[in-house]
Amino acid sequence: MKRIVYAGALTLAAAAPLYAGAPADPVIEAPVIVPATPAYTGGDWTGFYAGGQLGYADIDGTGAADGSGGTYGVHGGYNYDFGRFVLGGEVDYDQLDIDLGGGGTADNVARLKLKAGYDLGRTLVYATAGAARADTSVGSDNGEFYGLGVAYKVNDRFTMGGEVLEHSFDDIAGSGLDADATSFTLRGSYNF
Repeated sequence: MKRIVYAGALTLAAAAPLYAGAPADPVIEAPVIVPATPAYTGGDWTGFYAGGQLGYADIDGTGAADGSGGTYGVHGGYNYDFGRFVLGGEVDYDQLDIDLGGGGTADNVARLKLKAGYDLGRTLVYATAGAARADTSVGSDNGEFYGLGVAYKVNDRFTMGGEVLEHSFDDIAGSGLDADATSFTLRGSYNF
């Protein structure tokens, strides 16, 4: 029995050098993770912007002084994003050429706007109100307006949107002519 134990020990001792160069378990290295460029999610509405608009206006004046037609113009402003709430100011100008059915023509309107809106990320919904100045063939007059708008960030530099405004002008240039106007515009803006 001692011989069997010695023979087994001798066999193990002789076989040990055979495993000396045997391959070890492979070493697995963690893969290198390259951070992905984050997708643009919008959400920061702070800054200056300027652009143009195309639209349509429907004017309801005193008596037969009614008319409607296309509009085009420019706008510029500044927004400040407080997180979910956005405040801003804007000036815009629309060129009109609307015949008021014997009551003259509406030539252009300029607006000074205050805006307050809710930041939905790439989309901004807002209310706006302010002062407007209309030039007509009868004369010029100041009025007020209010409305709603929406803006969508196509990317960090370009915004598309729309706006609906209700205007009111009383006794234009002392003529006794009153006018209410509804305008709808599609807008494009470049963000600085």
